[in-house]
Amino acid sequence: MTGSGSPAPSGRPRRVDAHHHVWDLTVRDQPWTAGLPALRRSFSLDDLRPRLRTNHVDRTVVVQTICVEEETPELLELADNAPEVAGVVGWTNLCAPDIAERLAVLRQLEGGQYLVGVRHQVQEEPDPDWLRRAEVRRGLKAVGDAGLVYDLVVRHYQLPAVIETVAALGDVRFVLDHGGKPDIANGQIEPWRAQVGELARLPNVAVKLSGLVTEADHHAWTVDQIKPYAEVIIGAFGATRTMWGSDWPVCLLAASYDDVLAAAESFVGAMSAAEQDQVFGGTALAWYALDRVQSRPDQSGLGHSGPASIGPDLSGGTQSQGA
Repeated sequence: MTGSGSPAPSGRPRRVDAHHHVWDLTVRDQPWTAGLPALRRSFSLDDLRPRLRTNHVDRTVVVQTICVEEETPELLELADNAPEVAGVVGWTNLCAPDIAERLAVLRQLEGGQYLVGVRHQVQEEPDPDWLRRAEVRRGLKAVGDAGLVYDLVVRHYQLPAVIETVAALGDVRFVLDHGGKPDIANGQIEPWRAQVGELARLPNVAVKLSGLVTEADHHAWTVDQIKPYAEVIIGAFGATRTMWGSDWPVCLLAASYDDVLAAAESFVGAMSAAEQDQVFGGTALAWYALDRVQSRPDQSGLGHSGPASIGPDLSGGTQSQGA
């Protein structure tokens, strides 16, 4: 971490947390936290920094939490002033006729160079065909044309629409958040497993090894309970299209930051060191093209000077990039 983090253990590359959130309830309410006492307060990057430092995580991707236009500029400003934040996955109205112009405006804001992706709360859409709508597909194409990634936050039963959408938009880079939210609490693995396998055969989508603890029993989850689902994700997408994310602070419903990271380390324990480096950094760096942003001087070992053109090779896998 720039200027404040302890050095990484010898021979161990720094890590990227590809998925976390921040919010300030004095700025706006987060209605989805109602009834969730563990989350019913403000969470800032200052709250997260000690965990990043302890775990040698010096780059992060901060992700939107609420579908309002005002949040994304705030996250971009945060990124512009926080050395840890290497990318922002924000929100704008995909269905707006001027979607391309809206994305361009975001890019011109303070910190706009840190916009790496867009997300919408598809998991909350009552229409099971929302991703199939013509205006949504048009918006997704605009996201791809802007060189941005689209993060898919969906529930397991929405995966058929996800598969169809990703297949129809082969020039758009997608990331499946939280492994598509399998029903771990009820022990159901099919048809989720088959659908994840089908989705992974499409080269323009990656996946986040994130959010699984909150899909299990919040009070009685175990690593062994979640491991079969993690193995499906890793086995389907491989190291070059799997990226780890903490989903902090949402993870606090079930586990600490350290516990989530320890679980992920156990899930990839059979992988080679190079593959583990991909999951814990390299994939996020490549898929989100984090190094296209003009880097600030740091002491992380991940810093690069100038923008980079490295990104995923949508013909299959990702281009090699160090973590």
